[in-house]
Amino acid sequence: MAEPFENQPERESEREREREREQISPSPPPAAPIAQRPALASRASSKSTNKHSLARSAQTPTRTSPRLNAKLEESAKAEFEDILAERDAVRQLNELDRLVGEAKLRRDSGMDDRGEGAVDGNIAPHTLPPEELFKAHLTPHLEKSRQVLDAKIEATEAQNIELAQKVQGQRAEIERLLVGLEAVVADVEGAAAAASQFADENSLRKEALQMDQEVKARLDM
Repeated sequence: MAEPFENQPERESEREREREREQISPSPPPAAPIAQRPALASRASSKSTNKHSLARSAQTPTRTSPRLNAKLEESAKAEFEDILAERDAVRQLNELDRLVGEAKLRRDSGMDDRGEGAVDGNIAPHTLPPEELFKAHLTPHLEKSRQVLDAKIEATEAQNIELAQKVQGQRAEIERLLVGLEAVVADVEGAAAAASQFADENSLRKEALQMDQEVKARLDM
């Protein structure tokens, strides 16, 4: 028995929809977006993901069957909303946004992870600029080297002072020796002069004795 003519378009439409369902593969669930406003980002990402997935997997059906396109888009949105609800993505994204905001606030205010700021000179390292970190790392080593050099310089200066005192003492000793030597030389010169004078006087005495002896000899004759 032949089917009524008016039912043929419906059956052809159903067959076409079945063929379209067989050709269309389910799109993978999109990843949860990361944005400062999760609600708007989720809607935008859902629309973008649905459009791209539908455009890739069902280009021909989307153009020929608007109802199927709307149904697939609605299904994708429902799956995406289910994933967001299952993973609690909105709350976690809001929590992430809160943590990022708190971290920026701590960085700008110089606070550490415990909420403590620069108390008694303790500053959180991650709040310092690179130059300050570099100086903080090298300052202890440079300070230790400076102390060692200062100690060596002080020891050298003390040795120089001691040597200068020794040199001054030696100079004073040399001056005293020179003064004593001059006195000895003067004594020697005086002794030489006295010896020369004594020699002259002794010669005159000898001549006088000789003359006296000659006179006595003449008188005895």
